[in-house]
Amino acid sequence: MNEVFHSNIQEGIRHYYDDLDFKNILDFVQEKFSCCGGDEFRDWEVNQYHACNGSGALACGVPHSCCVRGVPGGVVNTLCGYRALDKERLELLGTIHVRGCIHAVGLWLKDNFQATLAIVCSLLLPQ
Repeated sequence: MNEVFHSNIQEGIRHYYDDLDFKNILDFVQEKFSCCGGDEFRDWEVNQYHACNGSGALACGVPHSCCVRGVPGGVVNTLCGYRALDKERLELLGTIHVRGCIHAVGLWLKDNFQATLAIVCSLLLPQ
């Protein structure tokens, strides 16, 4: 199950700018769960625009949804992830979220097990 989830996240990151629906979902997850990428922020290397061998402004960076917000609801510097893939994790603390979303969502599901179980049951029972 985890491998399937991981491969879907990787594929989604690869096509982040091609699939607006997935982009919006991933941005929401990264902002809601304070995470970046699948396993870690370096997963963004698989995206052609964020790959370090690119030449654009996004090269070797991460999307703005990975940025740490100083004030809840505050304005985010959309270039906070600039050249983030060139840096070490410790250098990025306080700038971007370095924890991967697979781990973050997994922890949330464990912490909210009863609610998760109730939602799953409510979806499966009508069928």
